[in-house]
Amino acid sequence: MNDTEQMPPTAGRLSPFDAGSLIIGIVVGTAIFKAPPFVFSNVPGPVSGLLVWLAGGVLSLIGALCYCELATTYPRLGGEYVYLTRAYGSWLGFLFGWTQLTAILTGSVGTMAFVFGDYAQHVAGLTGVPVAASAVFSVVLLTAVNLRGIVFGKLVQNILTVAKVAGLVAILLAAMAVGLPEETTTPSESNASGAISLGLAFVFVLYAYGGWSDAAFVAAEVRDLNRNVPRALLIGVGSITLLYLAVNGAYLLVLGYEGLCNSGAPAADVLERVLGTTAASAVSVLVMISALGAINGMMFSGSRVFATLGEDHRCMGWMGTWNDRDVPVTAFLSLSALSVALILAVGTQAGRNLVDGLLGIVNIAPMPWEQYGGGFDTLVTAMAPVFWAFFLLSGLSLIVLRWRDGERPRPFRVPLYPVTPIVFCLTSGYMLYSSLMYARQLALFGLVPVLVGLVLYAGQSFSGGVRDGRK
Repeated sequence: MNDTEQMPPTAGRLSPFDAGSLIIGIVVGTAIFKAPPFVFSNVPGPVSGLLVWLAGGVLSLIGALCYCELATTYPRLGGEYVYLTRAYGSWLGFLFGWTQLTAILTGSVGTMAFVFGDYAQHVAGLTGVPVAASAVFSVVLLTAVNLRGIVFGKLVQNILTVAKVAGLVAILLAAMAVGLPEETTTPSESNASGAISLGLAFVFVLYAYGGWSDAAFVAAEVRDLNRNVPRALLIGVGSITLLYLAVNGAYLLVLGYEGLCNSGAPAADVLERVLGTTAASAVSVLVMISALGAINGMMFSGSRVFATLGEDHRCMGWMGTWNDRDVPVTAFLSLSALSVALILAVGTQAGRNLVDGLLGIVNIAPMPWEQYGGGFDTLVTAMAPVFWAFFLLSGLSLIVLRWRDGERPRPFRVPLYPVTPIVFCLTSGYMLYSSLMYARQLALFGLVPVLVGLVLYAGQSFSGGVRDGRK
């Protein structure tokens, strides 16, 4: 069965604008409101900080070029799942899909849901309602929205993306109404950056750019994909780079270098400086919108990976069902249910106690929840090495497939091959190393879903439940 025969029922249903909106909606989450102080605190001065943000955008564009070739050469729903299966075999594709379902994607959805819940508590004054309840509400709400059909799901995504970009533009306009701050912008000695600090700044920046690759999950649904998928990826990542540079420039313009380094909420501080305390509260609403846009985008795109996983693997076959509204309904519900389960398991004290109790049964020490800032930060930290390992393997798959499947037509060829994919792989390798150094022994917990996935794959292979995804 070739890729053309495997095109989904929704092929051609996403416009270039829809695809670009999905990329921006996922990438521009909450990091732009939190990461800048950490970035600028680890560089020698404001120009260095802006150059790090620019470099992060350039590296993301290099990765996007690699994905343009992969997505147009293998136009099937699933993104990395398809490329890893093609390059290394169905076992690695299965591990990618399984790990996305059980930890990486569900953990990312849960993290954003908790950000939404935190800010919802502040905006609505819901002091008596647990944050986990608001987080669960956001996931359930967006699940209900998307089950109404692909048209409604992408419409909501477009609205949320336009709203968050408009909010960031408003911050830019507010900054332009103010002159340079009275404080000096000369960096203090404590902010002088060495190689380690500069590396940490890159970690924060690349985290803020993360998510653009999810567009590959839905490449098969994009109209005239050979032309529009590269457009969406390159224009989307390029636009995000310009937006991030402009927003960070606005922070520096109003707060100054030292002020930005010491700010806990730079966007709120900018609006408070320009328009007063009341206006600063609008940032909370903007963060909520950004979180919802990221959640919706991740669930929309991620459900496509699991639907393809269900088509190829008998043990996941129940996730390959599409309803009459062109929604992979069982995959979407599975993603939603597991995200809610993770919210309750690692985002509440009762859930953490349950997890620690289960670990104790097998003589494993309790999770160091507070060491990494809370439940979801712990989960993300544990899974980051696995995420970057798959990213590295996806970059290498471009080289492997050029060699193994060189006769296949490639509507888009990455420029400066093989330099471009090598730079992308080196970046992913550095991030893998950095995440391992930060997670340390916690990275062992990230191996749990991988090991479980290997057992599941071995079992279904023995019973002949795997379709050869490389044909």
